[in-house]
Amino acid sequence: MITKTARSSGMLAGTLLVLGALAGCSAGTADAPDAAQAPRAQNVTLTETQRQRIHLATVAPQAYRTSVTTTGVVDFDHNRAATVLAPFAGPVTRVMVKLGERVVAGQALARVDSPDFTAAVGAYRKALIAADAADAVAQNDRVLYAHQAISQRENADAQASAVSTDADRDAALQALLALHVDAMTVAAIRAGKPLALGQGVIRAPIAGTLVDKSIVPGQTLAAGSTPCFTIADTSRMWVMAHVFGVDIARVQVGDAATIDTGYGGPQLAGTLTNVGAMIDPDTRSVSARVNVDNPLGVLKKQMYVQVVIRSRNEYRGLLIPVSAVLRDDENLPFVYVLAADGSYARRSVSLGARVGERFVIPQGLQSGDQVVIDGSIFLRFIQTQ
Repeated sequence: MITKTARSSGMLAGTLLVLGALAGCSAGTADAPDAAQAPRAQNVTLTETQRQRIHLATVAPQAYRTSVTTTGVVDFDHNRAATVLAPFAGPVTRVMVKLGERVVAGQALARVDSPDFTAAVGAYRKALIAADAADAVAQNDRVLYAHQAISQRENADAQASAVSTDADRDAALQALLALHVDAMTVAAIRAGKPLALGQGVIRAPIAGTLVDKSIVPGQTLAAGSTPCFTIADTSRMWVMAHVFGVDIARVQVGDAATIDTGYGGPQLAGTLTNVGAMIDPDTRSVSARVNVDNPLGVLKKQMYVQVVIRSRNEYRGLLIPVSAVLRDDENLPFVYVLAADGSYARRSVSLGARVGERFVIPQGLQSGDQVVIDGSIFLRFIQTQ
């Protein structure tokens, strides 16, 4: 049986509990604004033993050069390569060179049974005869006019005819030279010697290596349109490097470059000679051309290579090792800095260019700051416990 005194004691206890609950709700409401504020990270304090695991570096301005690492594609030096088109029409009678052969400028590459060649030779022969005859008449009329044996008009007509036929002769010669006729053949025509009928010769316009052969005997060529050979001087090649985003502003003509084929061969040195003015819509990159000496023939057209472009300009700034930089839950970079009281403070930084195993720090640090370069992960673990 519960007595009256016990019932009174129970009622009093219940009342106190309700008041306590109301008081608790009121305190929680009053503290709500503070609870809504983001918690501030506290500095990390270590024991003497723990501090031995931390390594620091004092930040100071340093000289550095930026570098960009990217990929590139090898191409011929377009100033040292030529595609040889058929200079005349007709069937190929003989191909006189092999793929990969070294050729010199003017060397015969193929023979073609060409009516174009025959017509050009015939036109030049006629022009020579007409010019010689007109020049002789003009010379004779100058003498006759000097002795008043002919009129001034007759002499003027003779001189004009000589000039006209000489111009026709020179034009016929240029037509022959456009067909790759060599000096010996031209001399033979002038001397009146017979030539092999229709045997036009395709000649090398430059010295180099025959890197492509597109014709075979019996194939009929179209003048000015059929590709026959490609000749390139492979002792120097182009590497077309792809430069993306912020790196575009970091490269300029004159920068040194290193080419790595990735096949265990030697690294090749080159120089940046052109930076494109347009963004490739497919790759969203700019093409940067690197000239590379290739004496051993290591570089081949269409080969993929790695390219490191180093700035020729020197800069100064604050740099810290890559190992010093951590990232928060939002992927923002930060470091730990030694505070005046001996603790370690977390500090947000912005990252600039990467220079080898270091980052340039444009914002967040000052000269003289002591940054944790080894042990940052340990500090973060302690701070998050």
